[in-house]
Order: sequence, then C-alpha cells, then structure tokens
Amino acid sequence: MNGLGDWIRYNANWAGDRLALDMGAEVYTYSEMDAAVDNRAQLLVDEFGITAGDHIAVLDLNSPDLILLLFACARLGCSLLPLNNRLATPEHKWILEHARATQLFYEDEFAGTARDLAAQLPGLGIARLDDLAQGKVEAIRYEEVGNLDSRVLLIYTSGTTGKPKGVVHQQRALFYNALNAIHAQEMRALDHVLSVLPLFHSGGLNIQTTPAFYVGARVTLLQRFDPGETLQAIQTLRPTMFLAVPAIIQALVDHPLWQNTDLSCLRMVGTGSSTVPDALLDVWHDRGVPATQIYGMTESAPTAICLPIADTQRKKGAAGKPAMHCQARIVDDEGNDVADGERGEILLRGPNLLTEYFDDPQQSSNVFSGDWFHTGDIGHVDNEGFYYIDDRKKDVIISGGENLYPAELENVLADMPELAEYAVVGQPDERWGEVAIACVVLREGVELSEAELLNRFEGKLARFKHPRGVRFFESLPRNAMGKVLKFELRDQLQTHRG
Repeated sequence: MNGLGDWIRYNANWAGDRLALDMGAEVYTYSEMDAAVDNRAQLLVDEFGITAGDHIAVLDLNSPDLILLLFACARLGCSLLPLNNRLATPEHKWILEHARATQLFYEDEFAGTARDLAAQLPGLGIARLDDLAQGKVEAIRYEEVGNLDSRVLLIYTSGTTGKPKGVVHQQRALFYNALNAIHAQEMRALDHVLSVLPLFHSGGLNIQTTPAFYVGARVTLLQRFDPGETLQAIQTLRPTMFLAVPAIIQALVDHPLWQNTDLSCLRMVGTGSSTVPDALLDVWHDRGVPATQIYGMTESAPTAICLPIADTQRKKGAAGKPAMHCQARIVDDEGNDVADGERGEILLRGPNLLTEYFDDPQQSSNVFSGDWFHTGDIGHVDNEGFYYIDDRKKDVIISGGENLYPAELENVLADMPELAEYAVVGQPDERWGEVAIACVVLREGVELSEAELLNRFEGKLARFKHPRGVRFFESLPRNAMGKVLKFELRDQLQTHRG
C-alpha cells in the first residue's frame, strides 16, 4: 500500500457498487468515490497549481467534499487543513497565515469570510467547493506521489487551553489510527457509520469516519448536528455505529423523540472527547446499546486508549486499554512509572502520533520525552490494566495540599436533573491556595439554590473535595466538540471577583 489514496481505489476494485459515502441526495458508491477523488486531484493540479507539500484549507459544514479532498490530497502528497467554521475571521486569518496555506475552498455560506480572508492574505487563492465538485477533466494524468511518509493532515487544536497549535500528521498516522479504531470498535465492511460530529475536528474525522473507508463500510454524513435530525436518521437509515460526545448525548436524551426512537440498529456507540459521566453512559446501556469510550486527542490522530465493547458495563467509566498500535504508561512528576491505582500523567507512544507542531520546534520538543508523548492528562490503571482518565493535569485543583479532580465532582453534578450544563474549576483562595467552584446552568423553569446544590455532595465525596461555592451562568463556553473551555471559565470567575 502506497498511501491513503489506495483505500478507496482498492475498495472500488473489490466491491465497487457498495455504498461508500452519502449525505442526502449526494451518494457515492466506492467506484464513484474513487473517480471523484481522481477528478479532484487532477483539478487541483490543472486549475490551482497544487503541488506536493502544499496546504489546502477547507471552510465548510460537514460535506462529502471534505472527505473527497482529503483522499485527493493523499494521492498528491499535500495536506488538508480543515478550518473550524465557528471561528471568527481574525482567527481564521491567524491559522491560514501560520500554516502558509496556498488555497482555500469554501462553501457558499462562508463566501463573505473567504473574500475577507483573500483581501487580507494576498498569497491565498480562494474558490467555491461547488466549482471544484462540478469541474471536469478530460483525462487523469497526475503523478501520484503521496505515500505513508507524506504529510496529509494539518489540523489545529481546539484551543481548550489557549491559542491553537497546528498538529501535523503523516499518512502513516492516519493509517495506524484506522487500524486502532477498526480493532477497538470491531468495525467491518457491513457497518454503516452515522457521522454528525464536525469533520474539522480529529474525533469527527478519524474515530469512525475515515477508518470506515479502510474496511469498505458506508458513511452517512449530517451537515451539522441536530438532535431531532439525528434521531430521525437513526430511525430511518438504521446505522450500526455512531459517535457522540457528552453534550450531544445530553441533547439527544432531552429531545422529545428520544424515548420513541428505535435504537436496535446500533451495535455500539462511541463516546469520549471529555470525561463521560456514568449517567450519560447508562442512557445507552438502558436501551441495550453498548457505549464504549475512545480516549485520545488531536495529537494521537486520535485513537489511543479504548474500552472493549464486551467490557462496557463491567468497566463502566474506564477509558479502556491501549489500542493495538499505541502504548501507554503513567508517570509521576519525575517521569517514574507509578504503581497500579496511583495517579500520574498519561504518556503515549506509537505510529499514530503527530509528526510535529507546525512551525513550532520548541513546543514539539517539549511534549516528548524520547518517543513518549506527554498528554497532559492525569489518570490511573487498575489491576486488570484498564486505564481511567481522572482529569487534565492543568485542571487539577490543589486545595490545602490535597489534589482535587474536577471530574469526580462533575460526576456528582451529572446526577442533578435541574442542571443543563456544569463544570468545576479552581479559584485562587488566600487560605487554601485554591478552592473548587461549581459553574452551572439551570434548566429552564427550575430552581436550585446554592445551599441545596452543595448539600447534595454530602455522603458522596469526602468533605474536603466538596465545592466551596456555586456560580450560576446562562451558558458555559465550549469548543466545537462540546468541551467546556475551563480557562475561559477561570478568567470569568476572576473578572467577577475583581
């Protein structure tokens, strides 16, 4: 196998009439998808002068176009740069300038943004995705130079801790990520993936979507997540696999269609992106659907640690075991391995990891100790080798010399039906150094006092772990994958105190 481009070509040759990719009226068999990838690759060369090593940016909602461009880039040896469509124009400008992108393809909805960016970045070419999709070539004659060593994806981190970093992945990383994901989720050619998470994010793109094209499965895209449309798609299209982050699961459960939607087609649901409360796993288990967890990050492509489907209830809450082509260990602050049950930082090693942070050699060096990647996440391992994610290292609250893990407190908040959103962050305190503050959003029409909320921690966690205060918000700041931006919450608390 030369590279990712061979995935589609091989499946077109093996079972060309099998459905590969669809979104509404736009449907591709594997043969049609292979031809569409070839056509786009030739147009990129002929009409836009794209060469190996170029960065091609895309600004759109979920669409087949992004998938087809990814595989076209793989054949040409260039990189796809998917842009977060929720960012403001100055943020896009910073990323495009930092990445030295040569071409931006955009969906019509973002035409104004694209024109503004072109005016500010004279070296950037822009074009409609529809023009690329409708363009025709007389013959396929481009040179296919992409291989497993070629860079294929430049994806910027979601920025939960500040300014995003450009994560560079070779085709090799996506190949081994696919093997990890396929093995962990027991994916096969007969599977049908319903993909609703944004494809500009590593999780939406690479946990189920791209691995499906390796095994020759079918992928159905929704343009954007909507709880009613998602439940209707499950009811009518009957997918076998689905990926959802906690915020999406909660939105589905809160929708009127949830109780009457037939979920029996789903043989599994993948979850992750952040710590998943037991209550949001149980909503699937109670309906007979195994809810497994996939732990990783943009830097690990992202599949790194996974919970076997057979263990979803026996080990509920565990992230799982290292994926087939990824190793993990837990170390203390001095880099020494810790004993089972002790908490420390999770380190990863494997061919699925990033090549580097683009144009940032210092940061690239800082995150590696030899070939071990520092995740910044705190976890522990039980005596059966199952990993548990306790929290982000930078989110751990040190109060009176004790380490408090916000995820523990958030698991208690998850059982409070009055809460629509919740998160726990640390706030500086003169006596204790830091104290835990519960940041919550009440559901419409309900009341819950600070005293009542705090009282519900009694008997569930040790007293020293309890929040020392509650702050009520209209909404919590989140990124595109639904992760709460805790650094923003901490800033808001500080501003409020000031």
